[in-house]
Amino acid sequence: MKQRVGLFTNLQNPEAIRWAEYSAQRLLELGAEVCAAPELASRFAREVSAQILVEPLEHIGELADVIITFGGDGTILAAAQRLLTYGVPLMGVNVGKLGFLAEFGVHELDTALHAFLHGNYRIVDRTVLEAEHRQMRYYALNDIVVEKHASPRMVRLRAYVNEHHIADYRADGLIVTTPTGSTAYSLSCGGPIIAPNAHVLCLTPICPHMLTLRSLVIPDDCQIHIHVLSEEGAILVPDGQRQEPVAYGETITVRLAPYVLKLVKHADSSYFDLLRRKLLWAADATSIPSVP
Repeated sequence: MKQRVGLFTNLQNPEAIRWAEYSAQRLLELGAEVCAAPELASRFAREVSAQILVEPLEHIGELADVIITFGGDGTILAAAQRLLTYGVPLMGVNVGKLGFLAEFGVHELDTALHAFLHGNYRIVDRTVLEAEHRQMRYYALNDIVVEKHASPRMVRLRAYVNEHHIADYRADGLIVTTPTGSTAYSLSCGGPIIAPNAHVLCLTPICPHMLTLRSLVIPDDCQIHIHVLSEEGAILVPDGQRQEPVAYGETITVRLAPYVLKLVKHADSSYFDLLRRKLLWAADATSIPSVP
């Protein structure tokens, strides 16, 4: 039975579109079926788009065995926002910079496509956050951020874990991160790196006024309640994909979502290999040329 592969790109990145078209050609040559949304297929050469199945992205989520994203980690997060409920695995091809989620490089694309079609890969499940506000639910693979809204002043937030009052934050914001998101915004704010199979969440303040307010790691079966105490309000940002206003006195509840996101990974590498490669942990500092 043919593998059916969906394609998803950052449409603002010409390089991502070019590599998506190249992959469509290679996948067809390797005997796979390829599908893409109309807005992407229309960017391909006619001889390529004529051979692929053109469907809305949500239909592709139902039809595809895997969806390959082309861009950076933000492209995977955008795909996850739209495809989370379908349970289709995502395979990230990094056309951006660091790429913790999109770990396949374009330099290895031919090998990666061949390996996937021959079953030489592994799929990992990553936990997802659910934020509830005004009876609306928002989902995030990396993090839920509550931050100041259109003001130079710090935002005031009161956080509870279950029924326990944890802290009153005066800061630029508060990040609730999954283990997957621990290498994203939280890390830049001094948060810890957390192995993705750890069953925890982490609260990391953004530039807190009190130096004693540090990251807090909690079990992932807890619920986090964040009350907005600033008269200016705040904004809720799931995975950096959208901004939702939160008024003074309102509460955001954050918990594990009833979904997981499936990511396609190299068959023969681990999370620690990824950290070592991306963060240069095995680099010899004495061998790096100094700046004149």
